[in-house]
Amino acid sequence: MDVAKFPVTHTDEEWRRKLTPEQYAVMRGHGTERPGSCALNYEKREGSFACAGCDQPLFVSNRKFESGTGWPSFNDPVEGSVETTVDRSYGMVRTEVHCSRCGSHLGHVFPDGPPPTGLRYCINGVAMNFQAAAA
Repeated sequence: MDVAKFPVTHTDEEWRRKLTPEQYAVMRGHGTERPGSCALNYEKREGSFACAGCDQPLFVSNRKFESGTGWPSFNDPVEGSVETTVDRSYGMVRTEVHCSRCGSHLGHVFPDGPPPTGLRYCINGVAMNFQAAAA
C-alpha cells in the first residue's frame, strides 16, 4: 500500500509518538489485538467510532452488532471512510480494511455478517476512539 496517497501522513517516528505501542502495532504494523481485550467491543451507547490515527468517523453505533468474535463488528462503514486491500498473510486470503484518510490498518471484512449488507467488518478496538452522541 502506498501510504503517500493518503491525505494524512506522518513519519514513522511521528506515528510512534501519536499512538500507544499497542495502537502502533495494530494500525501501522498490521497486527491484531487479543480478542475480547478492548472495551469498545462492549460499547452499546449511541455514537460514532473514529480512526485513532486521524479522527475520521468510520462507523456509527446503529451499524454495530455482536458477532461473538471478540472484536467490535459492524455491517457497514461510513461512506468513503474505509478502503480495502487483499491480505495474503498467515497463509490465507482475507480482505484488509484500512482508513481511507491515513491508511491505518483497522481489521478485516468478511462475507458472513447480518442483513442488510451480509458483511462483518471485524475491527480492532484499539484502532478506534468512541464519541458518544450528545444527549
